[in-house]
Amino acid sequence: MKRFLLLVRRDLRQAWTSGGLWLPVAFLLLVASLYPFAVGPDAALLARTGGGMLWIAALLASLLPVDRLVGPDMEAGVLDQIALRGIGEEAVVSAKLAAHWLGFGPPLMIAALPAAALLKLEGETILKLEAGLAVGTPALAALGLLVATLTAGLRSSGALAGLLALPLAVPLLIFGAGTLGDGSGAAIKFLGAASLLLVAITPFAGGAAIRAGRE
Repeated sequence: MKRFLLLVRRDLRQAWTSGGLWLPVAFLLLVASLYPFAVGPDAALLARTGGGMLWIAALLASLLPVDRLVGPDMEAGVLDQIALRGIGEEAVVSAKLAAHWLGFGPPLMIAALPAAALLKLEGETILKLEAGLAVGTPALAALGLLVATLTAGLRSSGALAGLLALPLAVPLLIFGAGTLGDGSGAAIKFLGAASLLLVAITPFAGGAAIRAGRE
């Protein structure tokens, strides 16, 4: 457990020093600021479409730091050094998953509050949005990390990871936007199930991908 926490702290520190913690927040707020200019100042239209737009922005924001999650450590030999210390790849991926979510999940949920105000969302919609993000951001983090392990070491890995992740993220986007409507109980249950599944399989699939890349 101590080694796991050290790995989480290391990744969080690297994200902080590289500015990666602020990129998703800045991206979300920028999109929320520009969206009213694109669709007009109609408050009813913004309130009706703003929640779905924030889910799209959250999905894209989760992919911004993908190219720095695994690739730099693999190229620098850090993953090999960790393996020599007897730490399994699954534990490394689990630590990276925890650090990735802590780095963008809670800050994104906080940033969604002023973004929702810019889009004239009602209080009930904001609560549903925050609940959906709390359930769905672990899935976004797991998906981003999974494609990062699959594309680590490849040329233009960031763009490739985005191309792989976006089609796979469509169900998350559908369920996430579905949590904003009336009778959204089923949508948030499906979103929670997808989140649990991705979080459960990412350490094993990501660990296998790292081992395959080493070979």
